[in-house]
Amino acid sequence: MTETWPVIAPAAGTPACGPPSFEPVRGWWVTRHADVRAALTSPALQVPAVDTGREGTLAWLRAEVSRFSPPERHAARRAIGVSALAALDPDELRHEATRLTTTAVDRPPGRLDVMRDLARAVPLRVLAGRLGWADPAAAATAVEVVAAAYHPGVDPALAARADGAVATLLALAPPGQPEVRANLIGLLVQACDATAGLIGAAAHHLLAPTAARPPVAARSTDLLAEVLRLDPPVRATRRVTVAGVRLGGQDLPPGSPVLLRFDAANRDPREFADPEVFRPGRPGVRMLTFGAGERGCPGDRHALALAAGVFDVLRERCRRTEAALGYAPHPTLRVPTTLEVTVR
Repeated sequence: MTETWPVIAPAAGTPACGPPSFEPVRGWWVTRHADVRAALTSPALQVPAVDTGREGTLAWLRAEVSRFSPPERHAARRAIGVSALAALDPDELRHEATRLTTTAVDRPPGRLDVMRDLARAVPLRVLAGRLGWADPAAAATAVEVVAAAYHPGVDPALAARADGAVATLLALAPPGQPEVRANLIGLLVQACDATAGLIGAAAHHLLAPTAARPPVAARSTDLLAEVLRLDPPVRATRRVTVAGVRLGGQDLPPGSPVLLRFDAANRDPREFADPEVFRPGRPGVRMLTFGAGERGCPGDRHALALAAGVFDVLRERCRRTEAALGYAPHPTLRVPTTLEVTVR
């Protein structure tokens, strides 16, 4: 039987691939796959600096995690996360995510909101439990509050709520030095919206809205990888040049803000044959959604396993409704706000 795969059009605002371009208000945009990869691995482009704050606050957390660390502190902080994740078996994470999702799907009334009930709650509860949080459910709730305010420049009210959530997470976290506990929180926050966005996108694009669809032969992980390429939850990431650098034939002066567009690079015809075609199991795919180089995501296998555990159940048990789909406003993330399904 020939499968009919979805056509996933570029999200609104996705630029075409081309040489790095500059506009005075926005700075530089980098869209070609090779240029984005080069930027991610160049020492001349670094993550923008963040201010610190009183210990136990959101500003303190940002300044302590590897995600926003300067080069001289990044490696040691990243090693904390890498070590914690090395102790976790992705297959076991997937199994536990499947178990929790099945429990949620089995509850009456046979209808649920994937984003509210599953996409964040299940991966975060599983990951928090395996990382040693005292109350994984409470930790997951607090992480959602922190994630909503994690990136600099948010509304002060959201940041104030996040201060309280950071304090809650520190109280629930396993014993350790402040820097260690901050980076364990960072693992949960990094997993929150990105994994939820992937689960939401997969449910939107791959669950039949009304009539039942026969199960597809493709593996969930292959389906998720292609959704991740064509509709990435992390559309872009920011860098700033700390030295002059030539990138993609353009000279970027020091101090330039740079936006690396994963959404465009993942559709680059120089990198992907038939880039607009949904093709699970593409050989040798080098997606950029998880980053690259020394700042690449250390938990890519774990995130895919958690998402697959949720999606395994959805694809077997649920249909998407015809309810309109909206997205939370965010400059670099693409995460559905609600996504209703019914249970078959």
